[in-house]
Amino acid sequence: MMKGAHCPTAAAFALLALATFHLVSAFDPSPLQDFCVALNTTNTDISAVFVNGRFCKDPKMVTPEDFFFSGLRMRGNTSNPLGSIATQANVQQIAGLNTLGVSLARVDYALGGVNPPHIHPRATEVLMVMEGTLYVGFVTSNDNGNRLFSKVLYKGDVFVFPLAQIHFQLNIGKVNAVAIASFSSQFPGFTTIASTVFGSNPSINPDVLTTAFQLDKNVVQYLQNQSWFDNN
Repeated sequence: MMKGAHCPTAAAFALLALATFHLVSAFDPSPLQDFCVALNTTNTDISAVFVNGRFCKDPKMVTPEDFFFSGLRMRGNTSNPLGSIATQANVQQIAGLNTLGVSLARVDYALGGVNPPHIHPRATEVLMVMEGTLYVGFVTSNDNGNRLFSKVLYKGDVFVFPLAQIHFQLNIGKVNAVAIASFSSQFPGFTTIASTVFGSNPSINPDVLTTAFQLDKNVVQYLQNQSWFDNN
């Protein structure tokens, strides 16, 4: 009898665990209507109010252009120090993505081009190689021993970068490469590790970085004086 009495409790805990997982895995606000096209306005009365997302355009005023973006069809300019460039297709380019919790980006890589170690603070990323060969990977948190998960990807291959994990891509092929990234956020964010740490404004006290990275202070100051290119 006691054995059977535990079954409802176990079932209740299982349902609670599933419900909790659903809640914590939803990072963007869930839609409360068919769509909510972002309202871009300079009205100070409206823009002075901050919301988690953007104000919605009157549905009667929505047009097909609110759901359209042609920017990913064109190759990006990779003539920069990193040899890569990302063309975003998030809520800033496609107003109709507001509240839908998804977005895309096209990443172009020159020969030897790198998308440097970075994180997306609000999204998991799924990367698909369209052309070329990429060496990709991510590093886990300290809790998981900073393990590196890496792979060489070819045309048609897919790799997942979990939420907020440091990750990178490097073109190791003999031709230019192209990849399409999809994100679990309408605005995933982009934080490059090197430029954030060494290119902050104002600069971090060099003593902090000298000790943290175990570097000579002159090296730290040299890095802080560099012009860090933003490929996004």
